[in-house]
Amino acid sequence: MNNFKKIGLSALAGSLVAVSANAGEMSVAGSASISLEHINGGAANAGKSFSMGNQLTFTGGGELDNGLNVALSFVIDQGDDENANETSPFDSHSVTISSDGLGSLKFSGEGGSSAVSALDTTAAGDIWDSFDIATTVHPTGVGGGSNSMLYTLPAMVDGLSISAGYTPTGTTASSATSYSATYTGVEGLSVSYGKGDDTTVGNKGEGTALKASYAMGSFTVAYSNYEFDTTGTASDDDTSSYKVSYTVSDELSITYGSETVERPSKTDGEYESITAAYTAGGMTITASMKDAANMDGTTNATQDRELWSLGLSFAF
Repeated sequence: MNNFKKIGLSALAGSLVAVSANAGEMSVAGSASISLEHINGGAANAGKSFSMGNQLTFTGGGELDNGLNVALSFVIDQGDDENANETSPFDSHSVTISSDGLGSLKFSGEGGSSAVSALDTTAAGDIWDSFDIATTVHPTGVGGGSNSMLYTLPAMVDGLSISAGYTPTGTTASSATSYSATYTGVEGLSVSYGKGDDTTVGNKGEGTALKASYAMGSFTVAYSNYEFDTTGTASDDDTSSYKVSYTVSDELSITYGSETVERPSKTDGEYESITAAYTAGGMTITASMKDAANMDGTTNATQDRELWSLGLSFAF
């Protein structure tokens, strides 16, 4: 028996040496930001506030002897709101296995996207989320999250990317599936469509995302529509959005965006923003003005607000 143990340990030691010999490289990218913000209107005249953002993304990987590529990503982001404990610095982490012939399979332990949630950010960039009000009527996301899988098929048609997502769950929820397609085969044009369901038991919902953008010269226009439908229509929502961006120079751009969030038996929530951004090297300076009306789906005056902000961000 001892001889078998020695043989087993020797084999294990040999395999570890082999893995070490094939080890890939690790790299770290980071970002930091400082923001000044003021919201007024309704009951929100509380003065100005500063905030800071920070993030470190560790990535690494390598090619195995069988030709597969394996990549690991791990993010440290203090106060990220996707984590159940917002004081924890640990954020999204995933491993991706890929090859030219098989496509790529990404397993996300936390912070993953479904084929639909990867598309459901509005064309204007989720202006509604800037106001961070608990009662805001907002788009209902589907799929993704912790312990989810996203498979992207290998390239079959130039400019066409197809993905499918799956989030398995336990006995207290339903598994979620999703799919999406994005076409970029025409210069300046991008069109995406995705559909998938969520993991809610009983009144299970389905989300459908459509996005399109076209860049011509200094102008870029974009449109998006996201619908969430359930068996009971009271929880349905429909979010439409558009934006127009003008690139003044390689460093300066100006963007106008608009969003409308609709829900049955409620007044439409309406949002607008205008943003100027100046980038020099790894530094970006932004200035924004945003308006919100009927945030909670009512015409109550406290649900109409204005926001202006200044931001300074760094990428390194």
